[in-house]
Amino acid sequence: MPPIDDADPKILLRLFEQQAPTALALRSSTARERVGKLKRLRDGLLSRREAWYTAFAADLRKPPLEVDLTELLPVVDEARHAIAHLARWMRPQQVRPTLTTLGTHARVLAQPRGRCLIIGPWNYPVNTLLGPLVSAIAAGNTVILKPSEFTPHVNALVAELVAELFDPAEITLVQGGVATAQQLLTLPFDHVFFTGSTAVGRLVMEAAARHLTSVTLELGGKSPVIVDQSADLRQAAELILWGKFTNAGQTCVAPDHVYVHRSVKAEFIRLCQELMAERYGANDASVEASPDLARMISPRHTERLGALIDDALARGATLVAGGRHDSAARYVAPTLLTDVPAEARIGSEEIFGPVLPIEAFDVIDQVIQRINAQPKPLALYLFSRSRSTQARVTAQTSSGGLCLNHCVQQYVHGGLPFGGVNHSGIGSAHGHYGFKAFSHERACLASGPLMPLSLFFPPYTRRTSWLSASLLRVLRWI
Repeated sequence: MPPIDDADPKILLRLFEQQAPTALALRSSTARERVGKLKRLRDGLLSRREAWYTAFAADLRKPPLEVDLTELLPVVDEARHAIAHLARWMRPQQVRPTLTTLGTHARVLAQPRGRCLIIGPWNYPVNTLLGPLVSAIAAGNTVILKPSEFTPHVNALVAELVAELFDPAEITLVQGGVATAQQLLTLPFDHVFFTGSTAVGRLVMEAAARHLTSVTLELGGKSPVIVDQSADLRQAAELILWGKFTNAGQTCVAPDHVYVHRSVKAEFIRLCQELMAERYGANDASVEASPDLARMISPRHTERLGALIDDALARGATLVAGGRHDSAARYVAPTLLTDVPAEARIGSEEIFGPVLPIEAFDVIDQVIQRINAQPKPLALYLFSRSRSTQARVTAQTSSGGLCLNHCVQQYVHGGLPFGGVNHSGIGSAHGHYGFKAFSHERACLASGPLMPLSLFFPPYTRRTSWLSASLLRVLRWI
C-alpha cells in the first residue's frame, strides 16, 4: 500500500476500527489456521531473497550474507519454532487445586490480546518487524505494523509482502514518520510491541498508559564486555569484533565497550588489530572499499559517531585502529580506542556504531561496581575460563541477557527469553516467550461435584470458626 500521510489520522483510525471484528473472530482460530499463515509468511519472505539484497544495499549497503544471517534467518527460524510448538502452546494448561480450592477444576487459557501495534526500528527492519509479527500471528492477533521511515526500500518490500499475504482487516503496514507513530499511539490497542531507543521507549510507555495498554519494550543500553586474564584471547577477539562490526555496529545487543584485564590488554589489542586487517583490509583505503562493511543509516548518525570519536581523541584517548569517518558516504571505519578519559562523551552515550573503547582493569570487583553503577544493559558478555569469576559476575550483576565466552548469539536462541530489564526493556520475546507476550493468560476455574467451601457459609458458628482455625494451622505446617 502507498505511504500514509502523517497528517491524516482518519486513515489510521479506519484501519484500527476495521480490525476490531477480525480480532474477535481470531479468538477461536485454530493452531492449523495460524500455522498456515506462518508458513505463507515464511515462504513469501524467502521468495524475495534477491529483492531483499537489493533493498538492503540501497538503505544500509548491507552485505548479502549479513542480510541472510541477521534479517532472514532469525525470522525463518522464529516461524519454524512456532510452527513446531504452536499446538502445545495453545493447549489449555491444567492446574491442580490447592488446599483452599479443593473441589474445583482449574486451567490457564492462552487468549489473543486482540488488536496489536508493532513499531520497528531501522537497524534490522525485517528482523525486528516480522519477528514479533510471527509471535503475534501465532497468538491469534490482528496487527498494524509501523516500520522506521529511514529504510524506505526495505519498507516498500515488506509492505508488498504484507499486502500480498494478508487482508488489511487482519494485518497491515503503515508508513510515515514520527507523526504517524504518535497518531497510532493515541489509539486504544490491546498490546504495543516497540523496538528502539530507551528515550522513545519512555514515550511509547507513557502513551500506552493512557489506555492501560500492555507493552513489550525492546530497548538498548551500553552492553559491556569483560575479558579477564584467563580468557581465550583469540576467541574473545574473534567473537567481540564479529558482534561489534556486524551491521556496522548498529545492533542493540552489540558490545558497547570492553573491560580487559591489564595483564592481557596489549595482547588482546594486538589480536584485534590482526583480525581487523584480515577481515576488512590492512590499510584505510582497503577498509573503506570492503564489501563486508555496512554503512550508517544516515549522514546525521555518521556525524554523531564522528563527533564521539573526535571528542574522545581531543580529550586524550589513544587511537588503536580506524578513526576515519565521512558523513556524505555514511562511512565510519571500524575503530578501536583505548585510554579513553572518563569525561569523554563516548563513555556515557550509547555508541551504536563500529567504535569500540577498550579499558584496562586490575580487579574484577572494580568492573562489577562500574556495571552496577550504570543503568542495566540489554546484554552483558564475559570471556573467562574461571568458574568462580563466571559465578560472581552472574550473581552480582543484572542485565537483560548474559553470554559466557560468546557474543550476540543469545538473541537467536528460540528457547530463551529475549528482553531487557528496566532501562533496557520490559517484557520478553522470541519463541514461547513471544507467544506469551501477545497472549493473555486467562485463569479459568470451574466447580466440581463437591463443594468444601460450603462448610464456611454463614451463619458463622463455633463449628465454622473451629474449621477456619484448623485450616490456618494446617496451612502453616504443610
